[in-house]
Amino acid sequence: MAKSLWEILIPANKNDGTEFTMKHHQEWDKKARSISGGLTILKTGKGEWTNPEGKTFRDRMIPVRVYCTERQINELIQYTIKHYDQEAVMAYEISKNVKIVHRE
Repeated sequence: MAKSLWEILIPANKNDGTEFTMKHHQEWDKKARSISGGLTILKTGKGEWTNPEGKTFRDRMIPVRVYCTERQINELIQYTIKHYDQEAVMAYEISKNVKIVHRE
């Protein structure tokens, strides 16, 4: 299967507004590395979305980039939903045109 660069949005806070612990995030990081082989954690941003019932959620989101197959990102999405107890998780493909150059 071909790999792509994906970005997945990870919540910084629980649904009640309290922050997830660093340990909780580190457990997710470990799982993400085991699935994809690596990750890049970007600066936190503000996110808003409305669920199908019309409830709007506001949260700080942590964008994380991973280089993996579509099957692997789907596995990571399902893990993220469970690990962070989320109604939904957003991930999107950034590019299939990825170069990794190793030092000679």
